[in-house]
Amino acid sequence: MARVSHLGRVVAAAAVLLGIGTAAVQAAGAIAIGACGAYGYAYDRPNFVQAEAAALRRCGAHDCRLVATVRRGCAAFAVDAKDLCGAHGYAVAPRLARAQNAALKQCYAHGGKDCVVRAFACDARH
Repeated sequence: MARVSHLGRVVAAAAVLLGIGTAAVQAAGAIAIGACGAYGYAYDRPNFVQAEAAALRRCGAHDCRLVATVRRGCAAFAVDAKDLCGAHGYAVAPRLARAQNAALKQCYAHGGKDCVVRAFACDARH
């Protein structure tokens, strides 16, 4: 019986090192933005690398860059709806409403006149 217990501990330790098990239940999200309102987002990905890659793929523009990553929280991206190439803002916060409000405030602070939330990403397990 001690052998099975030892084997179980080895398997559990290997699972943690490989990101399987308890570490895998923590999801990650990301937002990428490009010029003139281009954006991409990802959520509930197993890790930041996958979330970031998915957000960049979804953005689709050649100039997209990552602006926010999130685990156990939310990120939001806001842009001036009347001038997509103008003011924008993004933020990360523990809750969606706080992230959206902060992104909108940032957009207005950068000169936006009609800022709207264009995208958001939350870790569903936050």
